[in-house]
Amino acid sequence: MGTWALDAFGNDYAMDWAQDLHDYKTLELVETTLDNVIDSTQAELEAPFAAEALAALEVIARLLGRPGEDDPATAEVDEWVAACKKKVTPPLLDKARLAFDKIVAETSELRQLWQDSEHFTDWQADVADLRQRVLGKEA
Repeated sequence: MGTWALDAFGNDYAMDWAQDLHDYKTLELVETTLDNVIDSTQAELEAPFAAEALAALEVIARLLGRPGEDDPATAEVDEWVAACKKKVTPPLLDKARLAFDKIVAETSELRQLWQDSEHFTDWQADVADLRQRVLGKEA
Protein backbone atom coordinates (compact mmCIF):
# COMPACT_ATOMS: atom_id res chain seq x y z
CA MET A 1 0.00 0.00 0.00
CA GLY A 2 1.42 3.37 -0.99
CA THR A 3 1.08 5.30 2.26
CA TRP A 4 2.55 8.71 2.91
CA ALA A 5 0.51 10.02 5.85
CA LEU A 6 -1.55 8.86 8.81
CA ASP A 7 -4.76 10.63 7.81
CA ALA A 8 -7.66 9.01 5.97
CA PHE A 9 -6.49 10.19 2.55
CA GLY A 10 -2.81 9.46 3.09
CA ASN A 11 -2.68 6.34 0.91
CA ASP A 12 -3.25 5.26 -2.68
CA TYR A 13 -6.47 3.34 -2.00
CA ALA A 14 -8.16 6.33 -0.39
CA MET A 15 -7.04 8.75 -3.07
CA ASP A 16 -8.32 6.42 -5.82
CA TRP A 17 -11.60 6.16 -3.90
CA ALA A 18 -11.79 9.96 -3.67
CA GLN A 19 -11.43 10.20 -7.44
CA ASP A 20 -14.37 7.80 -7.85
CA LEU A 21 -16.46 9.90 -5.45
CA HIS A 22 -16.82 12.59 -8.11
CA ASP A 23 -18.88 10.20 -10.24
CA TYR A 24 -21.65 10.27 -7.61
CA LYS A 25 -24.25 12.87 -6.70
CA THR A 26 -25.49 10.98 -3.63
CA LEU A 27 -23.95 9.17 -0.68
CA GLU A 28 -24.18 5.85 -2.52
CA LEU A 29 -20.41 5.30 -2.73
CA VAL A 30 -19.94 6.25 0.93
CA GLU A 31 -22.62 3.80 2.02
CA THR A 32 -21.45 1.00 -0.28
CA THR A 33 -17.90 1.42 0.98
CA LEU A 34 -19.02 1.09 4.59
CA ASP A 35 -21.17 -1.92 3.65
CA ASN A 36 -18.10 -3.61 2.12
CA VAL A 37 -16.42 -3.45 5.52
CA ILE A 38 -19.45 -4.29 7.62
CA ASP A 39 -20.57 -7.19 5.43
CA SER A 40 -17.11 -8.71 4.94
CA THR A 41 -17.14 -12.38 5.88
CA GLN A 42 -13.41 -12.80 5.48
CA ALA A 43 -11.49 -13.88 8.56
CA GLU A 44 -9.41 -10.74 8.13
CA LEU A 45 -10.65 -7.36 6.86
CA GLU A 46 -8.40 -6.52 3.92
CA ALA A 47 -6.43 -3.27 4.13
CA PRO A 48 -7.82 -1.72 0.90
CA PHE A 49 -11.41 -1.98 2.18
CA ALA A 50 -10.44 -0.46 5.53
CA ALA A 51 -8.49 2.37 3.89
CA GLU A 52 -11.40 3.21 1.59
CA ALA A 53 -13.79 3.11 4.54
CA LEU A 54 -11.65 5.59 6.47
CA ALA A 55 -11.90 7.91 3.47
CA ALA A 56 -15.68 7.45 3.41
CA LEU A 57 -15.81 8.17 7.14
CA GLU A 58 -13.81 11.36 6.62
CA VAL A 59 -16.36 12.42 4.00
CA ILE A 60 -19.10 11.88 6.59
CA ALA A 61 -17.17 14.00 9.11
CA ARG A 62 -16.86 16.77 6.52
CA LEU A 63 -20.57 16.57 5.68
CA LEU A 64 -21.26 16.98 9.40
CA GLY A 65 -19.12 20.12 9.42
CA ARG A 66 -16.31 18.44 11.39
CA PRO A 67 -13.42 18.19 8.92
CA GLY A 68 -9.93 17.15 9.82
CA GLU A 69 -6.94 19.32 9.08
CA ASP A 70 -6.87 21.10 5.73
CA ASP A 71 -4.85 19.17 3.22
CA PRO A 72 -4.22 19.98 -0.45
CA ALA A 73 -4.88 16.30 -1.21
CA THR A 74 -8.49 16.68 -0.03
CA ALA A 75 -9.37 19.80 -2.02
CA GLU A 76 -11.46 17.84 -4.53
CA VAL A 77 -13.21 15.96 -1.73
CA ASP A 78 -14.02 19.27 -0.07
CA GLU A 79 -15.49 20.54 -3.35
CA TRP A 80 -17.68 17.43 -3.58
CA VAL A 81 -18.80 17.82 0.03
CA ALA A 82 -19.66 21.49 -0.58
CA ALA A 83 -21.76 20.53 -3.61
CA CYS A 84 -23.44 17.54 -1.93
CA LYS A 85 -26.96 18.33 -0.82
CA LYS A 86 -27.46 15.04 1.03
CA LYS A 87 -27.68 14.80 4.80
CA VAL A 88 -26.02 12.23 7.01
CA THR A 89 -28.79 10.02 8.42
CA PRO A 90 -28.90 8.04 11.68
CA PRO A 91 -28.73 4.72 9.77
CA LEU A 92 -25.57 5.92 8.02
CA LEU A 93 -24.07 6.83 11.41
CA ASP A 94 -24.94 3.32 12.63
CA LYS A 95 -22.99 1.92 9.69
CA ALA A 96 -20.12 4.27 10.50
CA ARG A 97 -19.98 2.93 14.06
CA LEU A 98 -19.89 -0.68 12.83
CA ALA A 99 -17.20 0.14 10.25
CA PHE A 100 -14.98 1.84 12.84
CA ASP A 101 -15.26 -1.23 15.06
CA LYS A 102 -14.10 -3.54 12.26
CA ILE A 103 -11.30 -1.23 11.10
CA VAL A 104 -9.66 -1.14 14.54
CA ALA A 105 -10.30 -4.81 15.39
CA GLU A 106 -7.44 -7.28 15.77
CA THR A 107 -8.62 -8.93 12.53
CA SER A 108 -8.12 -5.77 10.46
CA GLU A 109 -5.17 -6.05 8.08
CA LEU A 110 -4.81 -2.25 8.05
CA ARG A 111 -4.56 -2.20 11.83
CA GLN A 112 -2.00 -5.00 11.70
CA LEU A 113 0.09 -3.11 9.13
CA TRP A 114 0.11 0.00 11.31
CA GLN A 115 0.76 -2.12 14.41
CA ASP A 116 3.94 -3.37 12.77
CA SER A 117 5.14 0.20 12.23
CA GLU A 118 6.60 2.77 14.59
CA HIS A 119 3.55 5.00 13.94
CA PHE A 120 0.86 2.70 15.34
CA THR A 121 0.02 4.94 18.31
CA ASP A 122 -0.28 7.96 16.00
CA TRP A 123 -2.54 6.01 13.62
CA GLN A 124 -4.75 4.92 16.51
CA ALA A 125 -5.01 8.54 17.68
CA ASP A 126 -5.90 9.70 14.16
CA VAL A 127 -8.64 7.06 13.83
CA ALA A 128 -9.96 7.92 17.31
CA ASP A 129 -10.10 11.60 16.33
CA LEU A 130 -12.00 10.73 13.14
CA ARG A 131 -14.39 8.55 15.11
CA GLN A 132 -15.06 11.43 17.50
CA ARG A 133 -15.68 13.81 14.60
CA VAL A 134 -18.13 11.38 12.98
CA LEU A 135 -19.93 9.98 16.02
CA GLY A 136 -19.49 12.82 18.50
CA LYS A 137 -20.06 11.98 22.14
CA GLU A 138 -21.33 8.51 21.21
CA ALA A 139 -17.86 7.51 19.98
